[in-house]
Amino acid sequence: MLNGRSTALLEPERVTLPGFLQSLGYATAGIGKWHLGLGADPAPDDDEPGRTDYDAPLRPGPVTAGFGHYFGIPASLDMEPYLYIEDEGVFEEATETVEDSAMRRYGGDGYWRAGDIAPGFDFLQVTPVLFDRAGDYLERRAAADDGRPFFLYLPLPSPHTPWMPLPEFEGASGAGVYGDFVAQVDAGVGGLLDALDSLDLASNTLVLFTSDNGAHWIEADIEQTGHRANGSLRGQKADIHEGGHRVPFLARWPGRIPAGSVRGELAGLVDVFRTVTSILEVEPGAGVAEDSVDLGPVLRGEDAPPPRDSLIHHSSRGMFAIRSHDMDGPEAARKWKLIEGLGSGGFTQPRQLAPEPGGAAGQLYELVADPAETKDLYLDRPDIVERLTAELEAIRGDDSEPLTPPD
Repeated sequence: MLNGRSTALLEPERVTLPGFLQSLGYATAGIGKWHLGLGADPAPDDDEPGRTDYDAPLRPGPVTAGFGHYFGIPASLDMEPYLYIEDEGVFEEATETVEDSAMRRYGGDGYWRAGDIAPGFDFLQVTPVLFDRAGDYLERRAAADDGRPFFLYLPLPSPHTPWMPLPEFEGASGAGVYGDFVAQVDAGVGGLLDALDSLDLASNTLVLFTSDNGAHWIEADIEQTGHRANGSLRGQKADIHEGGHRVPFLARWPGRIPAGSVRGELAGLVDVFRTVTSILEVEPGAGVAEDSVDLGPVLRGEDAPPPRDSLIHHSSRGMFAIRSHDMDGPEAARKWKLIEGLGSGGFTQPRQLAPEPGGAAGQLYELVADPAETKDLYLDRPDIVERLTAELEAIRGDDSEPLTPPD
């Protein structure tokens, strides 16, 4: 879990999607929440964690990762320092401090930690500023006379905490302040889609919109609003269950992707890399995007084999799971999920349970018949448990014991 003071996570030799596209002549830009660490590790030894020095060039960072331009915030909007970064520097230094704030559901102004803040930094305006910057970038690319295609990465800080919708969106959703914040995001994305249309860029632009986790939505929110942000799925953000991982993956490419089509194939965000390079008919090479598969045939509505038959999940507290499809035989339509542990592994209680004598050591669900993960089949199907355990260990590449969640 990286914060605003964390140093760079990406390995210097790692080929990223923006870096690869940059090598092909693309104009590349990132606007939004970085959250991957900034700067080299100054720690004298492994026992002392590194700490980003915002007085020095933010290298490694977005620029070294392949972005020709980057503007945004260092990490989540609830993590100090509260400032904007631009390329390899700071837009305005964090010379002031701010007290912490509780979540709106508990009577606070949002949720953020106490820490350093730039004098001109306004929590409420961060999402609007990023949408404005993204719109400006589209206009600049449309006006450029250089013939370069572009790649824009827009990792929004919303609807992550702090939940702070603009006044014009308050009450818009009927699902509380969180729903109102989602409505604001929808409006912002709609504005960018309209911009692509008006700038005559839509027909040659693939737009992907998704999330890295499900909603942080507790039972009290359901009772108060009558809304289930994660639908009928079990769990929420950070949990190992489907409510923490199964999210919409929306794609728009007029003339290439059938409008209104819905597909149910298994896919992960790691698959964006190979999907893009396949569309461009280029091969990234050995050791690049090695966990990625091409989703192009699925997006185009083609009758093609499923792009992948397994996917790894990981909870915030170190619990692993593997999703797997039976591709052949009498159970070919079944989709299994093996969880290496008991409990949610995340925010929802109980987070971690010790196995009872003679009881199950993990969880097993069949997600076609039981997408809400209500019937644990771990003891009923030892054959599936054994097969998926071996597959998970092989993918993980070692014989280590499962991670022990923190207290």
